[in-house]
Amino acid sequence: MPLTDPVVHDIVLVGGGGAGIRAAIAAVEEDPKLTIAVVSKVYPMRSHTVSAEGGSAGVVRTDNGDSLDLHAYDTIKGSDFTADQDVVEVFVREAPGELIQMEHWGCPWSRDPDGRVATRMFGGMSMARTLFAADKTGFHMLHTLFQTSLKYDGIVRYDEHFVTSLIVQDGTARGVTALDLHTGRLRPIFGRAVIICTGGAGRVFPFTTNAAIKTGDGMAIAYRAGVPLKDMEFVQYHPTGLPGSGILITEASRSEGGYLYNKEGERFLQRYVPTKMEMGPRDLLSRAIIEEMEAGRTFEGKYGHYVNLDLRHLGEKKINERLPFVRELAIKYVGIDPVKEPIPIRPVVHYCMGGIDTNVDGATRLAGLYAAGETACGSINGANRLGSNSLTECLVFGARAGKAAARYVREHAKSSPPSDAPARDEWARIERTYLRDGGTERIATIRREMQHAMETGCGVYRNGEPLQAAARKIRELRGRFKNIRVDDRNSVFNTDLTAAIELDFMLDIAQTIVDGALQRTESRGAHQRRDYKTRDDQRFLTHTLAFQTGDGPRLEYLPVTITRWKPEERKY
Repeated sequence: MPLTDPVVHDIVLVGGGGAGIRAAIAAVEEDPKLTIAVVSKVYPMRSHTVSAEGGSAGVVRTDNGDSLDLHAYDTIKGSDFTADQDVVEVFVREAPGELIQMEHWGCPWSRDPDGRVATRMFGGMSMARTLFAADKTGFHMLHTLFQTSLKYDGIVRYDEHFVTSLIVQDGTARGVTALDLHTGRLRPIFGRAVIICTGGAGRVFPFTTNAAIKTGDGMAIAYRAGVPLKDMEFVQYHPTGLPGSGILITEASRSEGGYLYNKEGERFLQRYVPTKMEMGPRDLLSRAIIEEMEAGRTFEGKYGHYVNLDLRHLGEKKINERLPFVRELAIKYVGIDPVKEPIPIRPVVHYCMGGIDTNVDGATRLAGLYAAGETACGSINGANRLGSNSLTECLVFGARAGKAAARYVREHAKSSPPSDAPARDEWARIERTYLRDGGTERIATIRREMQHAMETGCGVYRNGEPLQAAARKIRELRGRFKNIRVDDRNSVFNTDLTAAIELDFMLDIAQTIVDGALQRTESRGAHQRRDYKTRDDQRFLTHTLAFQTGDGPRLEYLPVTITRWKPEERKY
């Protein structure tokens, strides 16, 4: 049996991106005696945080009249009033300190000529409060966090270990089983608390900005352990992705003054968000582009319909200073130099507002289990996330989850001794589910059909009949998956096996998205139904909770927490 001996740490942290590393640092600073296992499917610097471009929001400068209340209101309005306002207030209050801490650790924020940190506007924000490092903000933030983590002996990395299940003993989270991709052996990694920071699940869809690793692993292992997933129907489309590849052209390109044009040479956003134009929220801009497509006012190319993002008027100097990565991406992937030509763009799946149900400290309903970052839902994002809040969310709630887990471990010093039984059981499940002989269903076929069903049923606009068809299709694919075929039986870096496990996770996530969207018979934020066109605060000023059952998700609803900002019509 391909098992390794158990290893034991105080905290097991799954995910090596921004939220994960921030949580590890916070935990070991809370209690320097702790050892923290950081278990990552990839080398940490390959985590998806590295691809975030535009910036990180927080009220660090108030010389423009900005305030914590204004940041909170923008976030709550952007969420279409589905964010929990008590959590948002904590978020905006702690954001400035986290951004200043990043500065002290060496993050090279862009500066104004007078030496102060520079800020830029982002969609749905009423003030320029987004700090940035040119247009490679996530890259520099993740480098800063990773380098800082190296000074702590208590942080022990398990790179290229793919977590397949959560170990639960005596009703508490006690660790994970992880496939060591170098050897193909399954390793039980024990702790007295577990923090999940594995990011989102954009790969459930065919056209996404998300890296190939973002397959909802952490969400799925928590879901299978009995923890509900919250607000999964809220999936954000980013308005500016490259046709064909889905590669993100950052919102910073519009923040710096870029314009969107249709084929008639018209800045069409004047019809949809006249007071914000290109700085409108992502959900409204994505819908505007779809409506332009349906009205026949978009360009048509090799990869379908698109509109143009024009940066030429900014000039080469400004583009090279503020948007060098945008220029590089456009030249490499569409053969267009934005100094000379507009960039073709279209909406693309970008972010999951939903995730593992947590409180403000990242704690879940399962004792000892915490989550932070995109994989978690606290919730500050509600039905639509404002751009540049997500990187700060990783910092604020990564830190809170790390500190809370450290306190939990300190209070629960005694625990049962580790055993290799969970890993034996998990390996038996892997052999039974993925490695048996005689399977006929191909991984790529089921994945492609799943992604097509999600795109047609859960796109920018949704409707009852396509949603029902998507729900039927996902259930059919779940049944067919039982006959999955894995050809590669080698041990080292068996990507055929990992792809099968990822697909298994994604089918779980897809069901929660579709079922939540089908039952939410209203339009709110990123969830827009053409058969229920208005927001219904009487019935749906709620969070959706999805619990796993043998027949798919069981849905319950939880009221949104309102503190000071009463729901109002969301207009820009």
